Amino acid sequence: MDYTELRSAVIEGNPDKAISLTRRALDQGVAPERLITEGLLPGLAVVGERFKKGEMFVPEVLMSARVMNSCLQIVRPLVVGTELPTKGRVALGTVKGDLHDIGKNLVGMLLEASGFQVIDLGIDVDEIKFIKAVRESSAEILGMSALLTTTMLHMKDVVDTLKEEGLRERVKVMVGGAPVTRQFAEEIGADGYAPDAASAVDLARQLVGDTA
Repeated sequence: MDYTELRSAVIEGNPDKAISLTRRALDQGVAPERLITEGLLPGLAVVGERFKKGEMFVPEVLMSARVMNSCLQIVRPLVVGTELPTKGRVALGTVKGDLHDIGKNLVGMLLEASGFQVIDLGIDVDEIKFIKAVRESSAEILGMSALLTTTMLHMKDVVDTLKEEGLRERVKVMVGGAPVTRQFAEEIGADGYAPDAASAVDLARQLVGDTA
């Protein structure tokens, strides 16, 4: 199968076309995991690169990501039991007291497009939920987002709790969000800071030693 049309539908943010092509491919017997790895994810990867270069903007990226996720809802149930290749697992959440998720969602989408498995913990995530995710998912990276100066302080609570639970050495911690700075990340003991979603992908790759 030529996956060009499917990739283009994702890049263009065209849900009707993408869903139609996905269903048609499945009806024709195309392996669902190949639809993901050769059609959907590469399409969103192009979106990520264009976003990084300033050629696409947040609303367009979100539209493309929604299209991909709509197709994944159709395809994923068919790949249960199939181990898709992954660069690593990232547990991602917005910290306690913060209900903002656009930045977190954008990071998650671009991470998935880059080959990471993302465990999205949602918004208003407290230390207990972050710790549980690290323990149960064996995530290599824990990503925390905050948009408020009052909530970013909870990032330190999570890092401290990881230490108390003996989990700090098992996971790399990356942080980001409007009020977060590199200096703050260093002060709380995080492994890295990303000022935007595209940089977060580069950082995640660096943290897992992906130099490809």
